[in-house]
Amino acid sequence: MLNLDTPFSRTEATEATEAAGPEWAQVAADLIHARQTVLPKRLLAPGPDADQLQTLLGAAAAAPDHGQLLPWRFVIVPRTERGSLAEVFAQALRERDATATPEQLDQAREKAHRAPLLLLVVVDGQCGDPSVDLAERILSAGCAVQNMLLMATAMGFGSALTSGKALGSTALRQRFGLHAGEHALCFLSVGTVAARRPARVRPTVADYCSTLGPAPAKTA
Repeated sequence: MLNLDTPFSRTEATEATEAAGPEWAQVAADLIHARQTVLPKRLLAPGPDADQLQTLLGAAAAAPDHGQLLPWRFVIVPRTERGSLAEVFAQALRERDATATPEQLDQAREKAHRAPLLLLVVVDGQCGDPSVDLAERILSAGCAVQNMLLMATAMGFGSALTSGKALGSTALRQRFGLHAGEHALCFLSVGTVAARRPARVRPTVADYCSTLGPAPAKTA
């Protein structure tokens, strides 16, 4: 039995993979389908402790990464910096809407204070081999994030990804020190679930999978 609160060593991971079988496949399927988005406003304390946070972040390292570029990173936003992030959200709103009301600005600020654990996901489109395009780098980041979401689910926490126009704002880019080739992809929130909505109906395999047919005959 795996201890999800203790990071795997490479040797342990290899041994676990070699021992995998139908039982593991069922555990994986159950975990994958148990994951659901819980809005940040429904994520309360306690969040992951220091050891659990390291395990969550460690799960990201197992993501596929062509050329081992490590084209993504995570920035933790501690409670002590939520106020400054709130002002970034307000400034981002002002950047795109100079007529924003005080109430709208307060609503933007409030988003910074949700969920006990908040991280920004950043993708670097320029580091390493230039032949690895941005789409592939974002795909690698998505896999890293999904690993973390699944680990959070296994630990009993709720989680969510959030985006929005503030991610592209000058205020946010400056606050997080993003260089010209970096992109703020999304925020990741983790915490204890206060309330869950009913699970959404998932698409069937037939909704998103097809089989490539024979090539059309060439015309003279």
